[in-house]
Amino acid sequence: MAGHEHHHHDHHDHHHHGHDHGHHHHHHHTPEKLLGPDVEAQLRDIFQKEMQHPVHLIYFTGDANCMYCDLGQRLLEELTALEDRLSLEIYHIDRDAEKAQAYKVERVPATLILAQEPDGTVKDYGIRFYGLPAENEFAALLHTILAVSKREAALSEPTKKFLAQLKEPVRLDVFVTPSCPYCPNMVYLAHQMALASPLVQSNMVEAIEFPDWASAYGVSGVPHTVINKGKGEIVGMVPEGYLVEEIRRALAG
Repeated sequence: MAGHEHHHHDHHDHHHHGHDHGHHHHHHHTPEKLLGPDVEAQLRDIFQKEMQHPVHLIYFTGDANCMYCDLGQRLLEELTALEDRLSLEIYHIDRDAEKAQAYKVERVPATLILAQEPDGTVKDYGIRFYGLPAENEFAALLHTILAVSKREAALSEPTKKFLAQLKEPVRLDVFVTPSCPYCPNMVYLAHQMALASPLVQSNMVEAIEFPDWASAYGVSGVPHTVINKGKGEIVGMVPEGYLVEEIRRALAG
């Protein structure tokens, strides 16, 4: 199926971010920015044109054994600094255990995309990114931020109608790798369903960073979408209507 890609092609994804630890610098220098000036200018422009309402990001980090936690934090700090209507809050999964429990976050790094309301409260749609939203997944992060800023999902009327009639919770876990070209579309589709319905919760899961989570569902190719912890599943990128049918089947099962 189109968009079916195997992990073993992807082991080198994150190695592009290596730093040069040359000893000729006698002073401690700030690490190079992840977003270059051209990308920053482009992002500022996109936010200015397309953002409608404020969006609040919550990031959960962890200890040293969390390989990409610091990198993810830097990425979100740089991103949210580009737009006044973007805010960022950072918590530690162990030191801020109550917050982690409140948001049902059990793994790090985790990025939550919430609506910032005029009265100062935030609205959680159940949209989560587990792992570093880098490379191709950065596009999914950006599109999701913009969708949440519009407070409306760009889904077809039949899909919205189906979601409005849901009676029980739906959890979508979309397993991805950063180099997979079809993955961001699947993540964005799942996140839009979470945006549209209070009963849908959607997780992007970076399979290489969470091998145990991926192998628990027998993930070998990505994107691989798991519905309600295995009641249904879809391998590959599929149209919206197909995902709706698989959710319907999983709920009936």
